[in-house]
Amino acid sequence: MTDRNDDLFSAARAVIPGGVNSPVRAYGSVGGTPRFLASAKGATVTDAAGVEYIDLVASWGPALLGHAHPEVVAAVQEAATRGLSFGAPTEGEVELAAVIAERVRFGETRPIERVRLVSTGTEATMTAIRLARGATGRDLLVKFAGHYHGHSDGLLAEAGSGVATLALPGSAGVPAPIAAQTLVIGYNDPDALAAVFAEHGSRIAAVIVEASAANMGVVAPLPGFNRLIADTAHAHGALMILDEVLTGFRVHPAGFWGLQAAAGEEYLPDIVTFGKVVGGGMPLAALGGRAEVMDLLAPLGPVYQAGTLSGNPLSVAAGLATLRLATPEVYATVDAAADRLSVALDAALAGAGVTHAVAKAGSLFNASFRASAPRDYAEAQAQESFRYAPLFHSLREQGIALPPSVFEAWFLTAAHGEDELQRIEAALPIAAEAAAAARP
Repeated sequence: MTDRNDDLFSAARAVIPGGVNSPVRAYGSVGGTPRFLASAKGATVTDAAGVEYIDLVASWGPALLGHAHPEVVAAVQEAATRGLSFGAPTEGEVELAAVIAERVRFGETRPIERVRLVSTGTEATMTAIRLARGATGRDLLVKFAGHYHGHSDGLLAEAGSGVATLALPGSAGVPAPIAAQTLVIGYNDPDALAAVFAEHGSRIAAVIVEASAANMGVVAPLPGFNRLIADTAHAHGALMILDEVLTGFRVHPAGFWGLQAAAGEEYLPDIVTFGKVVGGGMPLAALGGRAEVMDLLAPLGPVYQAGTLSGNPLSVAAGLATLRLATPEVYATVDAAADRLSVALDAALAGAGVTHAVAKAGSLFNASFRASAPRDYAEAQAQESFRYAPLFHSLREQGIALPPSVFEAWFLTAAHGEDELQRIEAALPIAAEAAAAARP
């Protein structure tokens, strides 16, 4: 017997490649039929068959305040009455750029003086790389295995996210000369970083790094590693691009950079990219940095970037409302919930005798089915990932929606209250037993 989700997936596969518009949504690594979501509110989502779930996906991060926060929705509705798109500057763009620049600071340290708004995280990182190459006159890019920076051609080598889920080494359609401009090294490996600069330092334009890896599961940087990246790049005349598309304004009011600065690890990235939370769930992303670098973008400089929908007024309204509502109290609520559930997840898997480690970076967390938390891509892949699908489906049957891949972070929102947390805690031991019973 099928339900509305089955019918919709069948119809979707007839007109959309794979039936989805982003690969991980197809449930390829967990099996079964994707849930077609019809609505969301607060901490819950409801699928096309009318089934409600407590959500631990949060639209892959943007729903920091909870889904359909009334003040964010009202801001978008009010903006829509004035027009959906202008292709011209608006006052809201100026306000949002100023809010971004002001939030990303620690004391008097402010890495962002200028901001350019774009539409997607992929566009933000693509532009950041072009800008770094324009600023340095160099071609080579260093990235870390397992880090995902969007799907532009030069960034899919040994990437995380959907590429890790689908077990692909890269992507067809990427010309070899373009792929050759990206040097992939191991994450959290100071020796590899030193070696790549020793051999290619005069030709490297930039190092791009997720502020904390979260697309091969959560893999936090080792203490001092992000600072080492900045120091090494700058010593060789290269730039550091800090990718906060996922972590930016999600784990701290100033992003993961702010979280690290507050903990005593201070460093200065040259370009920072943002997405997800910065648009409040609407299509919007951004890149920012110091003026001398950012002013190389057209129309002031020779590095070209443009977009009809860049700074879309509805997206800007959602982003402004979200950031203004993302108070220290909101972060404290999400942090406390993440601490509580990561402990509950650890206890449930331990109680079921499942080999595991719960990895955490700020409020982001997930379980890896190995004895210790992974430190790099190779270790993230070396786990009993077959245990995740039973865990996923058991929780779904109990009304809890997880990301449909072991290589993704779990997200909480400020709307997850005591009732939701208790329901998740009650469901975890049952799901852990399902994971324990799994076989390859």
